[in-house]
Amino acid sequence: MPEPTKKDDGQPEVAPDSSDVPSENSVEVTSKEAKVATKDTEAIVTAAEAEAAVPTPAAEPPQPQPVVIVVTELEPVEGEVTDPQPIVTEPVENGHNEPEPTRPERSVQVIEVKEEESSASKTHDKDDDVTASTPSPPPPAEDGSTPKKLSIDLPNDSDPESTRGRKDSVWSLGDGQPPEEIDKQTENPPLSTLLIEKPQSGSITVGGDITFIAKVEAKDLLRKPTVKWFKGKWMDLASKTGKHLQLKESFERISKIHTFEMHIIKAKENYAGNYRCEVTYKDKFDSCSFDLEVKEVPEVSQSIDIRSAFKRSSEGQDDAGELDFSGLLKHREVKQEETPEVDVWEILKNARPDEYEKIAFTYGITDLRGLLKRLKKTKKEEKKSEAFAKRLEPAYQVDKGGKIRLIVDLADPTVELKWYKNGQEIRPTPNNRKFIFEHKGTQRIMVINNCQMSDDAAYSVTAGEEKCTTELFVKELPVNIVKELEPVKTTVNERIELECEVSEEGAKVKWMKNGVEVPTGVRSRYRVKSEGTKHWLIIDDASKDDTGTYSLMATGGTSQAHVQVDLKPLKVLMDLQSVTVLLGQPLKLNCEIYPGNVPGRWYKNGQLVQPNDRISITHKTKNHSLDVESSTIHDAGDYTFVPEGYTQTLSAKVHIIDPPRVHLEALNVQDNTVTIVAGNKLRLEIPISGEPAPRVVWMKGERVILDTGSRVRAETFADHTCLTIDITEREDTGNYKIVLQNEAGEDTASVRVKVVDIPDPPEAPLVTDVGGDWCTMTWEPPRYDGGSPILGYFIERKKKQSSRWMRLNFDLCKETTFEPKKMIEGVPYEVRIFAVNAIGVSKPSEPSKPFIPLAVTSEPTMLVVDDVTDTTVTMKWRPPDTIGAAGLDGYLIEYCIEGTDDWIVANKELTEKTKYTITGLPVEAKILVRVKAINAAGASQPRTIQHSILVKEVIEPPKIRIPRHLKQTYIRKVGEVVNLVVPFVGKPRPKVTWLKECQPIDPTISIRNSDCDSIMFIRKAERKHSGKYELSVQVENHIDTAMLDIQIVDLPGPPQAVKIEEIWGNNVALDWSPPKDSGNAPITGYTIQKADKKTMEWYTCVEHYHRTCITISDLVVGNEYFFRIYSENMVGLSEDATATKDSALIVKEGLHLKNPEYNDRDFTEPPRFTQPLINTFAIAGYNATLNCSVRANPRPKVVWMKNKITIIDDPRYRMFHNQGVCTLEIRKPSPFDGGVYTCKAVNDLGEAQVDCKLEVKGGFTFFELMKRGVPLHLIDKYMNESKTSESEKKGSD
Repeated sequence: MPEPTKKDDGQPEVAPDSSDVPSENSVEVTSKEAKVATKDTEAIVTAAEAEAAVPTPAAEPPQPQPVVIVVTELEPVEGEVTDPQPIVTEPVENGHNEPEPTRPERSVQVIEVKEEESSASKTHDKDDDVTASTPSPPPPAEDGSTPKKLSIDLPNDSDPESTRGRKDSVWSLGDGQPPEEIDKQTENPPLSTLLIEKPQSGSITVGGDITFIAKVEAKDLLRKPTVKWFKGKWMDLASKTGKHLQLKESFERISKIHTFEMHIIKAKENYAGNYRCEVTYKDKFDSCSFDLEVKEVPEVSQSIDIRSAFKRSSEGQDDAGELDFSGLLKHREVKQEETPEVDVWEILKNARPDEYEKIAFTYGITDLRGLLKRLKKTKKEEKKSEAFAKRLEPAYQVDKGGKIRLIVDLADPTVELKWYKNGQEIRPTPNNRKFIFEHKGTQRIMVINNCQMSDDAAYSVTAGEEKCTTELFVKELPVNIVKELEPVKTTVNERIELECEVSEEGAKVKWMKNGVEVPTGVRSRYRVKSEGTKHWLIIDDASKDDTGTYSLMATGGTSQAHVQVDLKPLKVLMDLQSVTVLLGQPLKLNCEIYPGNVPGRWYKNGQLVQPNDRISITHKTKNHSLDVESSTIHDAGDYTFVPEGYTQTLSAKVHIIDPPRVHLEALNVQDNTVTIVAGNKLRLEIPISGEPAPRVVWMKGERVILDTGSRVRAETFADHTCLTIDITEREDTGNYKIVLQNEAGEDTASVRVKVVDIPDPPEAPLVTDVGGDWCTMTWEPPRYDGGSPILGYFIERKKKQSSRWMRLNFDLCKETTFEPKKMIEGVPYEVRIFAVNAIGVSKPSEPSKPFIPLAVTSEPTMLVVDDVTDTTVTMKWRPPDTIGAAGLDGYLIEYCIEGTDDWIVANKELTEKTKYTITGLPVEAKILVRVKAINAAGASQPRTIQHSILVKEVIEPPKIRIPRHLKQTYIRKVGEVVNLVVPFVGKPRPKVTWLKECQPIDPTISIRNSDCDSIMFIRKAERKHSGKYELSVQVENHIDTAMLDIQIVDLPGPPQAVKIEEIWGNNVALDWSPPKDSGNAPITGYTIQKADKKTMEWYTCVEHYHRTCITISDLVVGNEYFFRIYSENMVGLSEDATATKDSALIVKEGLHLKNPEYNDRDFTEPPRFTQPLINTFAIAGYNATLNCSVRANPRPKVVWMKNKITIIDDPRYRMFHNQGVCTLEIRKPSPFDGGVYTCKAVNDLGEAQVDCKLEVKGGFTFFELMKRGVPLHLIDKYMNESKTSESEKKGSD
């Protein structure tokens, strides 16, 4: 083979004449498709190389030098390649070329490298380890291509001993990927620089330890990268860890560097070879190859005993054969084998493949797989070709788009020749100019024109029974940048075109912006265009966000340029002008700027102005205007217009002239009537205006309300006046007059205060229409709206068999119709309504009738007569045997007079009970009755009674059955509900009469009677309801009576005449009289409290004291005490206490205590936040809290706001205020709950507020999952998994 030499441009070429040949050759073929070098896995090509023997100096023994043949893919090059020769890279060591010693002539064998095997030497029984004796291959190319390798094994008797006798290059800890998977194409992610320290090649002796280290910087990584260690191409070492191999990883938090280590312990000689470390992180990839050389003492004998070589050990220990592959298999018992006396190798070589297993069993060969591998590697003797005088070269290379000539020389020109590509015959056709066949004497030539990547294949030619093969490698040239991108500087709304030219037409390129690929979809702002070798990136309407660094990536390089998009310069065509406006007149501010398409914002005194019903903001081309329909005093101030994106602003001042005026419209109530629930605190803040500040007087009737009042007081501030009623009472209802006076004039206004309550529950809703998973329901408004208009309704539903109601709407329904959805088909549901007014939510309505049936039921069963009167008949029956998935809405009862066919409907509305009374029947008439089961699908077949029924009643005397708890005195507190149910029997329906101490009962007591019981109902019990009630039940001349004793108790009044009887030492004797009002219950005791005159803080001395006189002891000498006493009964302590008029001074005899005088300190202060709110991140579905602390005296009113909107009665939020700590709890937030939250504290001295930003991250909330229709058990599972993952994340941190 000619000696390779170097070209001037660094590419290797073949020298014309040279006799220097290396001792070992390896062929490495790289391809973008990452295919195995030899397509035809059975192809073996043998070539004879002539070498001249050159004497070697004795001082320098010959060292084997590798010759690496690299066949790479190049870009398409126009031209023709004839008589191609493999490109040979000359071995380089220490940066320079060294001459090779001349060797005797020997044969060269090119064998495909598959799995972990190397070519077996023809002259030695033991084969060399190719990966250990060849230099490490170059690292993978940047495009992620995997090299193809061909190994050339040159038998040489003069090879040094260090290269002899080596075992197969097989990792001894286990087998890897099957050989048939090698040909599968793999595609790696694009390479990027991740490794900051790569593992280096090393050399150790047998039994030594070595460590390879790889480091990855984690500064820009969000999580740990994935690292894999390989031996050769495909063997993943992660599954081979054990006592000889250990993988370790660590992380240095300070330097943020991941360290990955591979420890090889007690290395064996077959551990030598090429290794690879791969690092992947998302779409990034990096790889590094390195070599391990294991030095050993050469073996004396090169003969192999096949039986001992494949001998197995039960434990996989040192007594196993050197070719044993069962070290990691299941442990087996030691099996004694008899040594055969025959040559098994010769038997196997001459046997058929189907006899291998039988021969192995006969001669005790247990590792049949290893035996067949060994046998396959045994080199077969080559026969001299009879058909070919010159065969094809082992491999050819051609550039993409070039031409290649494949030439063979025939020994017999008459032999028929056939060419194949990947096993498929190539047939010549007249119109096919791809393959051209030529004959020149004994030469047969196949020319392949315009080579493409599809031509990269295995080619073979057959002459008679003989065949020779070769490999053709097509190299694709890199796409280079011919014309670079140019920087662009423009303004918004302009068109941007980035142009770049590459070296090849139709080349695939990638556009990037700031390192991220530019989206080029249908809806993308970016358009990509290519024409020939030119490529464009077009942005039609540029915005400021388009500023950045844009780059075009090709296989041969990258071009980048910076794009700067600036705003157009601002020109003020007309500035804002300061104006003075009369109160109530329109206010207009306008200005003109260029460019006209620039939006802007209006600010008043630094606050953003939002358009509303009174304020309108318009923008027409260059003109920006702010119009106020009717100006108010609050419209005065400094106005600023800020164009978006510019620092320049336009300002003007607005002055409002305002006479005194009361702005009752700020109350936002109808007819100036304020509604409030009794017992709550009322605070009316009414804005006022006027220059100078007017004097304000509040009046109710002719009485002036002062600002010094204890319960009712009026306060005036700079811009508003306030009426405060701490605890509203009925007497507070009425008209309140406000009088404003100043030098400009006078204004009056009236406000009416009204006490209201929650509304009554609506009537049961009616389901008018039913669908597969929906229904339409309607209802009537409640009869009493609580004195406040109905704001809307809440709707709930439940399954008929369930007791759990589920809210259907979280926003109030303004209409009296609603359409529930997402219901399970065939399941009966019920719905109910809550009415909502400004006070609160009413009690639920009665549930609707069940709905959502799908099919009619079977007829009712067991229809019988339950009761008969002179005008009524009561029927009973059992439900249908088959109801179906739709359920049952109710029953329809019909009757007809015997002898007629006119069926009359007895119940206008369906009844759900299986018992019904038919009324209004003629006396002594005979009727027939039938019952139908009704659902949404219609009525079932009727069940008719077999015999007619005679309408005639049987008298039953009345009998009252008093419940056990009513046989004794029934005690209730004032204000509680009294609901007494007294059952009775009697036929016909008895007449019920209630008397209280022989007098008619109070009209406030509601009496409801039925056929079987009577109900006494008192909504709010009063003392006057106490007494003995007589219940009479009468049927004709029969009567039964019962007595009920009801006692309504209340809190007692305070004791009377509390006085200090005597003072001696540190004791005080007190005396008092029982209260006038005992609360309709006996007095059970008294509670005595004392207070020091200096602090007037009350402390309890004695509780539950039964007498009316007591002696208080252990009083402090020098203190002066007051005493007060509460009375107590079964209800509790009296609301008020009676205190002593005089104080008791405890003095020591002979000493006079002079009480010092102290000045009271003013502890009042305006609100001030001592701990502000902090910006917070929350996880969706997990409760979040916002905390701050405020200091103020008197105690401030705390208001929470979201995005400047006050949070009021929102069930998603819970607010706490304890000891100055303000907390807002957000229940299971969703991304919608993110925003700016504000805590505002207000008291009489001022106000303060703090803000924070809440950002919600993560998946779905419970409510979102419910809206999507996810079943509850899946939502529960999702929530539990989310909590588990969150806890695991915290644990890992």
